[in-house]
Amino acid sequence: MKQAGFAAVLLLLFPVYCQAQETNSIWQRESPTNGLFGLNDRLNEDGLEANFSVTQIYQQNTKGGISTHRRTGRFAGSYDFEINVDCEKLFDVKGGRLYMLVEGKWSKTGGINDPAVGSIFNVNGDGAPRRAIDITELWYEQGFADGEILLRAGKLDLTGGFEHHNCPVSFDCSSYANDETTQFLNGALINNPTIPFPDNGLGIALHYNPDGLWYASAGIADADADVRETGFRTTFHGESNFLYIAETGLTPVFNSLAGAYRAGIWYDPRPKANTELDEAGKSYRDDIGFYVTCGQMLMKENDDTEDSQGLGVFFRYGNADSKRNDITDFWSAGFQYQGLFEGRDDDVLGFGFAHGTFSGEASATFTEDYESAYEIYYSAQITPWLIISPDCQYIVNPGGDGSVSDALVIGARVQMYF
Repeated sequence: MKQAGFAAVLLLLFPVYCQAQETNSIWQRESPTNGLFGLNDRLNEDGLEANFSVTQIYQQNTKGGISTHRRTGRFAGSYDFEINVDCEKLFDVKGGRLYMLVEGKWSKTGGINDPAVGSIFNVNGDGAPRRAIDITELWYEQGFADGEILLRAGKLDLTGGFEHHNCPVSFDCSSYANDETTQFLNGALINNPTIPFPDNGLGIALHYNPDGLWYASAGIADADADVRETGFRTTFHGESNFLYIAETGLTPVFNSLAGAYRAGIWYDPRPKANTELDEAGKSYRDDIGFYVTCGQMLMKENDDTEDSQGLGVFFRYGNADSKRNDITDFWSAGFQYQGLFEGRDDDVLGFGFAHGTFSGEASATFTEDYESAYEIYYSAQITPWLIISPDCQYIVNPGGDGSVSDALVIGARVQMYF
């Protein structure tokens, strides 16, 4: 019944698409509520901006994996409510910015991965157990030296970045593979799984970009953070563990083709048990690893710097210590093409491949040496505020378990901006 209902929704949206091409109506607005019923236009004059979006995902494991019959987690979704405050307009604080993100999730299991697929990467990077409301980010950013230095502090998402040349930089960001609500769904094509990013929690990050080409970033965050909490309990009570991460890179533009080439290193002091090395559960502390991340636009349909139509490619690599981590080597690569078809300038086609090698000294029992994932999606903009993205993933050796067959996961993502 749920599958039929989801298909019915897609069929009902087809006339919406047709009408959007012919009439200047609600379907051609930037949002169906016309910017939260005009509130944004009034707030923007005072330096305030509010955005609300909903993401609904349907996935089904059609072959292999743990089970092709379990329905739990096939429907999963989330909402995002963002508030941006321009502190220069509102409080006359030059270079100041305040940001808050409120999120909610609906799914008992956070998606089909655990009950049906068993991938160590997770086939639904947006999925999480049901939560009505959480403030997942709340931070203040201050710019210095005309924006060359940015200091951000508060409840942070370290996988987010500072925009530069339309490329998010600092801490494994990518223009083509970084957002589970608009790009790839597989967790390994969102961020590098060898980097032990903690839940969003209290932290501080510094970004330095003196010449528009080279940058350096560094961050410190609560390694024991729980995204459901404010962060004060885990940061200032009990044993305090902090993740340290630093990154540097270049963001060149060749003939209007933007690129980003970066490398980073991280340090995680948390103890990590390894049952293969010590049956008593000996813990190993002071984990260190490194990563590289690259992205490059190869072809553009025009020279407009604000236009992103064209072909871009990405690559990631990460290495972590085999005594402390289940995945010791990881790499991923892929491409994105925006505006592939005539008249569909905002549509995006993406393809990615990810491969993780399991440590021979891993704490979990792996009968296979690796897990790989292939994913292809097509993001179709039906209206400026409605996007539908069919998605297909093929997982090789899910969970490194030789008794589990390769899995084929198909689905679709629907996103609405209000």
